[in-house]
Amino acid sequence: MRRFLHGFLSWMVLSIGLLTRSAPAFGAADFCQVEARRKPGDPWKTYPTRTLENLPGFSLDKTDPELTQFGGLREGKAEATGFFRTQKIGGRWWLIDPEGGRFINVGVAGVRPGRTGISKAALADRFGSEDEWATACIGLLRTNGFNGTGGWSEAKSLSRASSKIVYALNLSFMATFASRKGRTHPEPGHTGYADGCILVFDPDFETFSCEYARRLNATKDDPWLLGYFSDNEMPLDDGVLARFLQLPPESPGCKAATEWLKGQRKGSSLELAATPLTAGEREAFLQLVVARYFRIVSAAIRKHDPNHLYLGARLNGPAIRLPAVFRGAGPFVDVHSINYYNTWTPRSDRLALWVNESGKPCLVSEFYVKGLDSGLGNQSGAGWEVKTQADRGRFYQNYVLGLLESQTCVGWHWFRYMDNDPTEKSRDASNEDSNKGIVTSRYEPHRDLLSGMRRLNTRVYDLVEYFDMHMTEKENGD
Repeated sequence: MRRFLHGFLSWMVLSIGLLTRSAPAFGAADFCQVEARRKPGDPWKTYPTRTLENLPGFSLDKTDPELTQFGGLREGKAEATGFFRTQKIGGRWWLIDPEGGRFINVGVAGVRPGRTGISKAALADRFGSEDEWATACIGLLRTNGFNGTGGWSEAKSLSRASSKIVYALNLSFMATFASRKGRTHPEPGHTGYADGCILVFDPDFETFSCEYARRLNATKDDPWLLGYFSDNEMPLDDGVLARFLQLPPESPGCKAATEWLKGQRKGSSLELAATPLTAGEREAFLQLVVARYFRIVSAAIRKHDPNHLYLGARLNGPAIRLPAVFRGAGPFVDVHSINYYNTWTPRSDRLALWVNESGKPCLVSEFYVKGLDSGLGNQSGAGWEVKTQADRGRFYQNYVLGLLESQTCVGWHWFRYMDNDPTEKSRDASNEDSNKGIVTSRYEPHRDLLSGMRRLNTRVYDLVEYFDMHMTEKENGD
């Protein structure tokens, strides 16, 4: 009777007619140990690492059931709209694929051919042409359980492949606008903005965004498109108000910040200068800036493409810790994209903050770890370093299990497809010499890494069932 009740509760949560296994609570013995360090030269430390093999009560005897052509579950379908959408079912957030399949986006970012002479020669030797590379690349991704590509990928080449795969597009609204105004500069991994301020109060930004979004007419009817990232790693943090107030007095940003602060304090400019900013003022102005940006960009996207998801702006750094960012963006995005580094295991409180403050699910748009055995220097980039490719696979499993357990994450994109090639001249400082890829710069797969990835990726929906059953048991005090 007890097992029947567990199965019935799981059916209610998952909207499927299956009895599910019981999942025991996790203890210290349920983790293996992996040595890692933040960067070369740091001391090695041991980190508890959860993998499929030490997941209590989870069986590796089967892989996921039959899937839709997009990679969602055929069983227990939701309403199909012909495009991707989000839905919360029971306690879990899902993507719903164009056929109505419940879908978790398991992707790789930066899926594109290498740019160096080494990579170009290897592509010609291995594949013959870029179109043949695209077909082989999608085959590699699908064989290893991936169902999509993330940001910075070569969508045009991949679209010509003999089989298709779900994809997402970067648009760079603010980066493009600010660049045209001469207010950007390169920084490692992203666009830097003059004085650390985005041009969200510039009166031309709204008009620019609406015109810029016309390009979405080309993709608005494509069911394989998951959605759009509007920008990448903008400077959104607790110091936004102070930086805007320090802009030239005639600038739109300084004027907006000054008038806003006057309204808050009901005082003069002299009084503003003499009184330190409070935490409440900094938080409220940050939320205002965030809301203004996301309102403008989301309106432009939806005007020209009402069919696809708005995946946010690839937040990172201090932004992902601040409730004001998620409160400001929440009404306007469908999914929050987070470039989530500097953690070995995703923090449950952080994932909870993102969804609780915004009311929207998240997608981890970047994460990775580098291997000492790759022969690369691994000096650049934000990822951890481990000793072997097999350890990279263990890190992947540990990280993704944390995302799946949260019930708020609808997907993740490993950064990235190809290792850095130190001979590349046009690289930025975050992509110089690191083992980030699932393949080398000569298109050689990192097989031990991919083995670990494949073992998890081909069981994602079984893992969802496992964790949701465990959550049901906890809620019922069993």
